[in-house]
Amino acid sequence: MISVTDAEETVKRNRTCEHPCYSKDAHHKYARMHLPVAPRCNIGCNYCNRKYDCVNESRPGVTSEVLTPQEAKEKFARVKEKIANLSVVGIAGPGDALANWEETKESIAAIKELDPDVMICLSTNGLRLPELAAEIVKLGVRHVTVTVNCLEAEIGARIYRFVHYQGQNYSGLEGSKILIRNQLAGIEYLARHQVMVKVNIVMIKDINDWHIPAVVKKVKELGAFISNIMPLIPAPGSVYEAFLQTSMKDLEKMRDKCQLDLQQMRHCKQCRADAIGLLEEDRAQEFSKHSLTKAMPVATTAGKRELYQIAVTSKHGKLVDLHFGHAGEFLIYQTDGDFIRLLKSRPVEKYCRGMAECDAEEAKRQAVIDAIGDCDAVLTMRIGEQAQQKLRGKGLLSVEACYTVEDGLRLAVERLRQGKTESA
Repeated sequence: MISVTDAEETVKRNRTCEHPCYSKDAHHKYARMHLPVAPRCNIGCNYCNRKYDCVNESRPGVTSEVLTPQEAKEKFARVKEKIANLSVVGIAGPGDALANWEETKESIAAIKELDPDVMICLSTNGLRLPELAAEIVKLGVRHVTVTVNCLEAEIGARIYRFVHYQGQNYSGLEGSKILIRNQLAGIEYLARHQVMVKVNIVMIKDINDWHIPAVVKKVKELGAFISNIMPLIPAPGSVYEAFLQTSMKDLEKMRDKCQLDLQQMRHCKQCRADAIGLLEEDRAQEFSKHSLTKAMPVATTAGKRELYQIAVTSKHGKLVDLHFGHAGEFLIYQTDGDFIRLLKSRPVEKYCRGMAECDAEEAKRQAVIDAIGDCDAVLTMRIGEQAQQKLRGKGLLSVEACYTVEDGLRLAVERLRQGKTESA
């Protein structure tokens, strides 16, 4: 006979197998959709700068648009029609889902009208969890992510500029104490009511990195299902913009250490608030309001403004900041210089692991070039002469730049047009 505990664990495993964030196997098979219906935030994180309209920046808090609940419902219908393996709808900002509770709640109800069985996932800083957790459970939300960066107010005072709670602003130790207290109480309540809690932790060198194992132990004790230790991405305009990004080596060491206490998520892509599709292939721009309004003019002027397909090397989708041989993936864009659409992310095996080895990896380099052979050009920070020659042999133009992706794509289109004019 199955005990209550065993039955609950079985339900949890069944839910997890189709959630791309909670299962390392599911993220290859199932798609997620984030609805950016929550623009306001009630805390100020020193690593955050919520810049809405940067379509090529991939990090939490970024979106190209903010939707009303009705627009979210309409967008869900479009996405569900075209992405058959959509399993999860999440509300992850660009602010905080619970700081925009009325919009969040209305959006959930609207989505449930169209598909009562779709999994709903919320992401929150946890400040309002004690007052809203019961309502979250009642709504049928079974996956909640809470970002908990520390357990000690002294550490929190270095991470959070302010906490706005119940009509008042708090800062320093006072604000951090309120936030931490509410986060832990909320996690415990949700876990006791069979909600699967994922705890995100931003790893910040010399601020909270040494303290992360204690955070993981505590949330495990409260009933968290999995934790996701994420690298700091220094956002331009944030307090921490001059900080170094957390190295993958340090991140993996921390995950290995914490794995002894709690299951670790290792496939996180630190998704945008409007992400759509598989974790490794974001299709957000395909379904944006911008793409809907731009599609008609591009189609009717195709004879005058040719569309090009351009492969870009970029660390995070914001800047052209990777050497051609260091790229583990290429972002494939379609553009005429004004209209810009991200088509897909195409993984490759990087062939250059240092100048001493770079030219020796001929077979790997050729495989990379073959992988982007359907493109018109490559936009990269730097590329060697041999690789340029190989690309020319394939009919691909190589363009070196150290701009934003948008500006680099415009430059690449200009070069492509110049080449056509000169050869005419």
